[in-house]
Amino acid sequence: MVYYILGENCSFYWGIGGKMTITLSDFITRITTNPALLITVLLTLGVIMVNGWTDAPNAIATCISTRSMPPRAAIAMAAVFNFFGVLVMTLLNATVAETIYNMVDFGSDAGDATIALCAGMFAIVLWATIAWWFGIPTSESHALIAGISGAAVAIQNGFSGINGSAWMKVIYGLLLSSVLGFVMGFGMAKIVQLLFKRVERRHADRFFRKGQIIGSAAMAFMHGAQDGQKFIGVFLLGTFLAGGQTDVTTFVIPIWLMILCSLVMSLGTSIGGLRIIKAVGMDMVKLEKYQGFSADIAAAGCLLLSSLTGIPVSTTHTKTTAIMGVGASKRLSSVNWGVVKEMVYAWVLTFPCCGLVGYLMVKLFLAIF
Repeated sequence: MVYYILGENCSFYWGIGGKMTITLSDFITRITTNPALLITVLLTLGVIMVNGWTDAPNAIATCISTRSMPPRAAIAMAAVFNFFGVLVMTLLNATVAETIYNMVDFGSDAGDATIALCAGMFAIVLWATIAWWFGIPTSESHALIAGISGAAVAIQNGFSGINGSAWMKVIYGLLLSSVLGFVMGFGMAKIVQLLFKRVERRHADRFFRKGQIIGSAAMAFMHGAQDGQKFIGVFLLGTFLAGGQTDVTTFVIPIWLMILCSLVMSLGTSIGGLRIIKAVGMDMVKLEKYQGFSADIAAAGCLLLSSLTGIPVSTTHTKTTAIMGVGASKRLSSVNWGVVKEMVYAWVLTFPCCGLVGYLMVKLFLAIF
């Protein structure tokens, strides 16, 4: 049964299985009459676009660095498969979005909660833009988690704003993307070397050139599947808070929202990305075609596993550690550990720095508004 909730603060309705959702027409009405919701939506879309030009290029970095595809064609391919990744995986399994949505508690005051979420989104955009400017492949997933967590701590004046069980999935994701990404990259490279050791180099390169295109498409698809769901969860959180709904725990993701997030992420991917591609695909490890193929397949497999189990992981983290594993399978010295060290510093700094910025922005926004 589907029925509307009537009231001056409500334009939502209960969907299949008694879960909250919102129609496109009601959403448009809300943002034209509620400035707080409009600001939240614009900031969230800004974060999604920044993710598109900072995280998504990791999916195609290896494909470009091995010259299997020219940059512009690869970026266009990534934009298309990002779109389908968000749409298809969200239709099949939306547990990542649910994990992000339920990770924090902004309290029962819908007005203050909306302001806090706006501040958290602002912190994420600021951090991601700085990282992009310096060409650092920092993770927007980590920034998202840190920013909204810092905002929740600020609004609740303590760690009661953090859902410990959902946050444990974040910790699992860190371990999964680091350890499993490296191990799968190392293992996949060894398997490929074994299978193709008697194949003439010329024929092998031709195979892996085509294989890398497929692998990069799979990575772009899984990037959309993972990161798209994270931002959909935050988008719905802001929408419900701005509508006065502070106690929603389950929801149905509307098709229009999947398409909107897909298009914005794809637009971001098509706008930028060469700085990150250079750092990940060219500076860290000098890859051969079979190594690029191995890294793409390993990372895509790791992201698929995490998406199906509802664990939010960093696509940047996963792809980078997979590349490291592939490079180490040949010899440890083939990895530029100086570049790796800079990336690790960025990852380590993201949680406390972006969390602190989110915390401070909430205090500032609440004092102003």
